[in-house]
Amino acid sequence: MTIDLSSIHRILLIKLRGIGDVLLSTVVIRNLACEFPEARLEFLTEPPAADVLRGNDDLDEVLLFDRHTISSTGLIRMVRARKYDLVIDLFGNPRTALVTRLSRARYRVGYRFRGRRYAYNIVTEPRGGEVHNTQFNLDAIERIGVAIQDRNLYFPVPAGDLEFADRFMASSELSGKRVAAISASGGWYTKRWGKERFAELADRLIGQHQCAVLLLWGPGEDQEAANIQAVMREPAHLAPPTTLKQLGALLSRCSFMVSNDSGPMHIATAVGTPVLGIYGPTNPMLQGPYGKHHQVIRNEDVSCLGCNLTECPIGHPCMLELRVDRVEEAAVRLMAEIDRRT
Repeated sequence: MTIDLSSIHRILLIKLRGIGDVLLSTVVIRNLACEFPEARLEFLTEPPAADVLRGNDDLDEVLLFDRHTISSTGLIRMVRARKYDLVIDLFGNPRTALVTRLSRARYRVGYRFRGRRYAYNIVTEPRGGEVHNTQFNLDAIERIGVAIQDRNLYFPVPAGDLEFADRFMASSELSGKRVAAISASGGWYTKRWGKERFAELADRLIGQHQCAVLLLWGPGEDQEAANIQAVMREPAHLAPPTTLKQLGALLSRCSFMVSNDSGPMHIATAVGTPVLGIYGPTNPMLQGPYGKHHQVIRNEDVSCLGCNLTECPIGHPCMLELRVDRVEEAAVRLMAEIDRRT
C-alpha cells in the first residue's frame, strides 16, 4: 500500500514494555517528527516505562495502559476515540495487534508475526534475529517511506534531577572521582551474572584500579544491592531511591557502568555513559549497548550463547562460569578507551 503522507495528522506509536525496549524504540520518534512536523504524535506504553518518554519534546502526549485498571475493550475505545490516521505497532503482541486492527486508522503498520498479520494493512518483515533492536524499530517507519535522519536514543533528564544527582555525588564524596556504576539487575534470572561475582569485581575495581563504586538498584532490588555491599571487602556506595529520570541523572555523572543486559544499561548508553555489558542468553549484536565506546563480555566457551531462554535447562553456564578476571579485563579495556578519548 502506498501512503499519502500529506493525509497523516495524528500518529500513535505503541510499545508497551519493558523499560529497555521502550527506550530502544525512541529512535523512531525524532524521525517521525521530522517527516510529519505538523502531525500530532502520541505514544502508548505501560506505567513502568512512562518516564522513558516524559520530557521528549517530539511527543505531544504519552498514553498509559494500566492492565489493572483498563480492560482491552477500554483501551480499544480510547484509541478509537482519538481518530488516528496512522498507528505503528512496535510491540506486536496479540493485544496490541487487536488494538491496532480495531483503531479505525487508515494506515496500520506492524510486523509479520504469526497470528498478527490480520491486524495490519502495511506489513514489515521482522528482522529481530538479524539487526539491532533499534534498527528493528526503524524498519517499521522505513517501510512507509520515512527517511532516517537521526539514529540517537532519547532519554531527556530534567535539570532538577541532574541537581539531585550532583547533590548525592557531592555528599557521598564521589565528585571528581572515577565512579563505576554497577547494576546486577536483569529481567530474567538467566541474564544475571550473580551478586557474588559483582561483589568481587567491585572489590577489584576499588582495590586495584582506584575506582569508586556506586551500586544501583530499582524497585524491589534494594536488598540485593545491599547484599552485594555487605559481602564486599572494600567500601562501596549504595545509590539512593530514584525515579528513572534520577537514575539517568546519576548514570550521567558516572565514569562507566558494568551491567547485565537490562533497562538501566540502556539508560546509561542514552545519557552518554560508557557501558560494559555482560551477556549470555541475549545477543549483544541484537540487544547490546547502543552506540560507540561500549564493550561487551560473554563466556565464549559456551556453545549455546544467545539462546534467548528465560529458564536454562543445563545450569546457566553462560553466566555462572564467566570468570571475574575476564570481566575485570574487559573493564580495564573500557577504562583505557575512556582515557584515550579524554
